Amino acid sequence: MKTLLRPALALFVLLTLITGLIYPLLITGIAQGLFPARANGSLVLRDGQAVGSALIGQNFTGPGYFWGRPSATAPAPYNANASGGSNLGPANPALIEAVRARIAALRAADPGNTAPVPIDLVTTSASGLDPHISAAAARYQAARVARSRGLPLTRVLQLVDAHTQQPWLGWLGEARVNVLQLNLALDALY
Repeated sequence: MKTLLRPALALFVLLTLITGLIYPLLITGIAQGLFPARANGSLVLRDGQAVGSALIGQNFTGPGYFWGRPSATAPAPYNANASGGSNLGPANPALIEAVRARIAALRAADPGNTAPVPIDLVTTSASGLDPHISAAAARYQAARVARSRGLPLTRVLQLVDAHTQQPWLGWLGEARVNVLQLNLALDALY
């Protein structure tokens, strides 16, 4: 029995050191060396203070701000501790009613806007934390934001274009806008 226990214990200690200590330290060191911003949470700074992460959406509700995708997290929107979607299927009456309510809220916030509402402004993402909206969703909101801030629409659209990230490799995904970074650029105009 002792001849079986000693190698098993030695292997247990060796694998614990490799997988529990050496490997995590090595990967952390490589990440910090090659991608320090990403390894530290992709923090967005304003005046040297962290105001959010480029990876986690924030709940902007004022008319002078661009709004992100609806969040399905609880108890508050964009709660990173409760990441997850609503799990409502496309035929679920609760989802249909939620989408109708969101469309009504967007129409009420900007009654003159008769353009079709982009789907990402009325549906939640799988994580409930999506920091991006489509370029179409940003352009849909541009007139409301410009009016609320007393800015020319062309200036707001320029900011949207400047903050639009193109698809990866030119074709993978779709053009998207990070809502936090766009709103910070708007605030910087003042």
